[in-house]
Amino acid sequence: MKEEEEKERDPSHPYHLVKMSPWPLTGSLGGLMMALSLTLWFHATNPYILPFAFTVILMTMLCWWRDVIREASYSGDHTMKVQKGLEWGMILFITSEVMFFSAFFWAFFHSSLAPTAELGCSWPPTGIWPLNPFSIPLLNTAVLLSSGVTVTYAHHSLLIYKNKETIKGLTFTVILGIYFTKLQAMEYMETSFSFADSVYGSTFFIATGFHGLHVIIGSLFLLTCLLRAILIQLSKSHHFGFEAAAWYWHFVDVVWIFLFLSMYWWATN
Repeated sequence: MKEEEEKERDPSHPYHLVKMSPWPLTGSLGGLMMALSLTLWFHATNPYILPFAFTVILMTMLCWWRDVIREASYSGDHTMKVQKGLEWGMILFITSEVMFFSAFFWAFFHSSLAPTAELGCSWPPTGIWPLNPFSIPLLNTAVLLSSGVTVTYAHHSLLIYKNKETIKGLTFTVILGIYFTKLQAMEYMETSFSFADSVYGSTFFIATGFHGLHVIIGSLFLLTCLLRAILIQLSKSHHFGFEAAAWYWHFVDVVWIFLFLSMYWWATN
């Protein structure tokens, strides 16, 4: 058995050859079930598959993260060469996310800069009363920017071997992320328009909604890093998982600034 493991971990190259894993398959099936169940739910037929689909995706995330953490912290498979590949992978992923949100901004400005007669030749469209940007949206901006400061504080604390300060910074970041999500839910309940109210409603809710989803994902990402920091699995030279989470969180911050300036503040002027 030991000889087979030594053959699998060939020391002649710095790369990590990943073993066969069921998680890509279960993740794909979970995503398919979630898409189908959401479609059924939107057509008011059968929403009961949705909790099962979410459970499959959540279990896949937990098990996949567990395996990657084991590879990084216990098996020693994340060499410097592997970490460099992970860095480029995260950079390309964030680049794809930039393109993703660019499509929403494109749709918003395409309609807002030259509103058609169907929109009343005005922006916001006739009959739409946008949210006050200086109420909950401004508070959410302060919350999210503050979380960017706390995650940066946690990162710098890790680099100078202050694990307790790292834990504090990550704890505040996760709390602020949860608070942002709560405020956004309250904001949605106060809106006088819906997703079906012209192009303004659809672009507003799809852009801010997907951003809110990214905040939830980023909060889970940082919560995982917090648990790893508590278990002392992060060090100055071995913490790319945390660094990737911080990159992702700063990206979420920047997207929100553009959302606030365009869909909240500029849209009301």
